[in-house]
Formats: sequence, C-alpha cells, structure tokens
Amino acid sequence: MIYIGNAPCSWGNVEWEDKSGSKLTAAGMLDELTEAGYSGTELGDWGFMPTDPVALKAELVARQLTMTGAFVPINFRNPADHAAGETLALNTAKLIAAVADPALPPFVVLADDCPDDTLRMRVAGRVTRDMMLNPEQWQIYAEGVNRVARNVHRATGLRCVFHHHTGGFVETADEIEVLLSLTDSQVVGLVFDTGHYAFGTGNPTAQGVIAALARFGERLWYVHFKDCDASVAAQSRAQQWDYHTSVAHGIFCELGKGCVPFAEVVAWLRARDYHGYITVEQDVLPGMGTPKASAMRNRRYLRDIGL
Repeated sequence: MIYIGNAPCSWGNVEWEDKSGSKLTAAGMLDELTEAGYSGTELGDWGFMPTDPVALKAELVARQLTMTGAFVPINFRNPADHAAGETLALNTAKLIAAVADPALPPFVVLADDCPDDTLRMRVAGRVTRDMMLNPEQWQIYAEGVNRVARNVHRATGLRCVFHHHTGGFVETADEIEVLLSLTDSQVVGLVFDTGHYAFGTGNPTAQGVIAALARFGERLWYVHFKDCDASVAAQSRAQQWDYHTSVAHGIFCELGKGCVPFAEVVAWLRARDYHGYITVEQDVLPGMGTPKASAMRNRRYLRDIGL
C-alpha cells in the first residue's frame, strides 16, 4: 500500500534558509497539509513542530496524521562534528519514535551539511568529478553515517535513509553509489528524491530518473516526490546560479510540470511492492509561492495518476 504525505519544506520551512521573518506556524502548516488531502508529514527543522512528544502527538492525532520522517543534516566530512550530529539525530529519532505509527515507522533522513565549504552550494547541478571527496574523505564520511545510523537503530529501532541533495557532497549518481557501497545496508538505506536526482545529474531527463531507480533500487526504502524544471536547470547551468538562486527561480516546480515521469516511477514502485509513504516536497523559500494551492494541485495530480 502506498500512502501520500507532504513536508514543511513545501511551505518554506527549508533547511539552510533564514526563517526569522517567516510567519509560518506548524499548526497552520499542518492544517493546510491536511486540508490539501495528505495523511502524513515530516517533522521539519528541529523546533518548528513541538519537541515534546506529548504535544507533538496531540497535533498529529487531532489531524489524523502519520509522522513519516525527519531531516537531519550533519557535516559528515568533519569527524569533529560527528558527535554533535549523532546527538541531534538521536534526539530527533527519539521524538519521532515516540509519536510513530508502529505499522508505518518513520525514517531518520540523514543528509550532508557543509557550512564550512560553500563550493557545493555554488555549483549545485553542475558538479564535476574533481569536486568529489577523495578516498580518505569518503572513509571518514561513511564512518560518520554508519555511526549515527547504528546508534539511532540501537536506541530507537528506527532506520536511517540518506538523502542525496543538490548543494551537498552526495549529489551525483556516482557519489550516491560510493556512499551506498561504504555504508551498512542493514541500517542505512536511500531516500530517493526524484527532483534532487534530476537536478543533480546536470542534465535532467525522464530517462535518467528511471535509470536511477534500477541502479539504486535495492537500497531504496523511502521516496520523495519532487519535480524539476529542466528549463530552469539549463538557466542555472548557463548563468552559474547557486543552489538558493535556483530554488528561488522555481527549479522545483509543481508535480507534472517538470521532467520527472511520475507515472513511470509509480509503476516501478508498484512492480516491486513498495509499501509505505511517498512524501511530496516542493521546496520553496520562506514566503515564496502559494504553498497550500500548490499542495492541492500536487495532490490532484497524484490522484490523476492513480495515487
């Protein structure tokens, strides 16, 4: 059975952005998510939703929502940051485990955080091989991912999935492959994000997304549905935009308006008996766009293709 959720990032609660002037509240976002027809939500940035499990559970129960996951960015390249990252991941895991539906347990969504290196943010969508980590850096990176995932599983029973993300050090297909080869397949899976994958290839195509499913399918545990506007990606390459500028120009458009072949992705998932949540994400900056209206159109589109 496939279920459909959404996430706070579709309302502008996006990692690495200044949200100090945002009027977005968790309660308002959850109301709109529910009204738009979704049955699950991710947590969003730590502190956006209640961090007390009783209070968080009350918000979910009031709207009949399932907690599907939580995004936890960590600077895995720097071993000095691993302990703090593990603490954040464990606190997050304990919170979402406390409000979990046992039949559909949420995932801790690990991702790269690279505040000490702005290169990858500047070249999102046009990464070359010489920008990749070297073998020694990969070992440090993977050791950090394994450490966090094993301890999260030991403490809470939850599994971690790694989010390949444009603007981070795991963006391209080759980088995904290296990370998966170095991590523990018992506790580290992949959340396949259709839009980030398309943008991260440097040449977004429908065929590329489908090929990625075949390449990484054995480790795919969770899915983010995000579309990618290939024309905006081409502008980003030509004008050498950074990640934030590309998002501001609508690189992640409404579902069905970009290059991702969602009907084919759904067919692939169903052929392999995928069970669980697909989370819709249309990353927008704080105050950008019409989140509720877009969420409603995205949900309508998914119903039109059988979800």
